[in-house]
Amino acid sequence: MTVRLSTQLRTNLAGTTGFATTFANGIIEIYSGSQPATADAAVTGTLLGTVTLASGAFTAGVATNGLTFAAASAGAVAKSGVWSFNGAVAGTAGWFRLKGNAADTGALSTTASRLDGSIATSGADLNLSNIVIAVAAPNTIDSFSFTIPAQ
Repeated sequence: MTVRLSTQLRTNLAGTTGFATTFANGIIEIYSGSQPATADAAVTGTLLGTVTLASGAFTAGVATNGLTFAAASAGAVAKSGVWSFNGAVAGTAGWFRLKGNAADTGALSTTASRLDGSIATSGADLNLSNIVIAVAAPNTIDSFSFTIPAQ
């Protein structure tokens, strides 16, 4: 598993902002290929789809259809609501980038809050039932959580 946190996300977690607030009303972008070396790096691969609340249209800076989280418990926070996307381009999912609600072009940045991770059908940071994405095909994120380790 290859979770990578951006400089800004690490700053937020060390400060008072927190994970759920950092990513409230944000999105997950699903990409083909291998993830970048850091979450500060520019995106690589092809954007296959954008995960929003119930596959709704998303506009950066607007809360509508952005992803939501349940209340944190025992050092963890989990998704709330239906997280899904429709394939925008056909391809094989390789990695994802969780982004906050602010505009983020995906270019090199140390000020954008991002979390990158691997995608597979099992044993990855984000597991999809099928990593082969088809155009207009619906996909649902059944489970998503982030845990701060105790040790």
